[in-house]
Amino acid sequence: MGFVQAIGRAFLTLLSTIGRLVIFVSAIAASLVQPPFYPRQLGRQLVQIGYYSLPVVGLTTLFTGMVLALQSYTGFARFNAESAVATVVVLSITRELAPVLAGLMVAGRIGAAMAAEIGTMRVTEQIDALTTLSTDPIRYLVLPRVLAGLLMLPLLVVVGDIIGVFGGFLIAVYRLDFNAANYLQATLEYLEPIDVISGLVKAATFGFLVSLMGCFHGFNSRGGAQGVGAATTGAVVSASILILICNYIITQLFFAR
Repeated sequence: MGFVQAIGRAFLTLLSTIGRLVIFVSAIAASLVQPPFYPRQLGRQLVQIGYYSLPVVGLTTLFTGMVLALQSYTGFARFNAESAVATVVVLSITRELAPVLAGLMVAGRIGAAMAAEIGTMRVTEQIDALTTLSTDPIRYLVLPRVLAGLLMLPLLVVVGDIIGVFGGFLIAVYRLDFNAANYLQATLEYLEPIDVISGLVKAATFGFLVSLMGCFHGFNSRGGAQGVGAATTGAVVSASILILICNYIITQLFFAR
């Protein structure tokens, strides 16, 4: 009976969390169409999420493109298909690796920061003070972060696509003795708009999920410093899991035959 009770308790907790999340998203959607708005808060979050995440996203995609070129060459050399390295690099980066890695990096950096910041405001009753001052905390704290995540992660992924493909180009030309013109021609020949568009759709979805999970866990944190730590961990873990799940779903929608 104890085992059955544990399963039932976990299931009820899951349903309760899903219900609170649906109510939270509904409140965000309602605040999106009703004034007042806080453009200064939005601008601050755009800089925090976009500009300050460029180094980690750039480095991640650069070395991923370089490693991908090396590994692809090692595998294709066994079948005398070295010419396919450029195609594999550009398609892997634009379709999968750039949006997923950028989403995971932003989840670790921004999602945790959002959860910690809003969670600290919750446990120190600053959110209650905003409500007392007739300021909607959803509209003031959450909406700018969600919009910034939705807008900036696609831009980060565009930069990551360029840097990742450039990393593969560097390794192919200066390490594997590929002809630069032929490599660029193969890259452009097999790259289609749908490859880039699917990556940008993934990026926008991941940006929304990262900011949503950070704000949700921080907004619902309880229990002082320990609660803030649990909210931070929960935000990163839940965002990472949702990114991987949604990555499969979006890939299935775009490329299933």
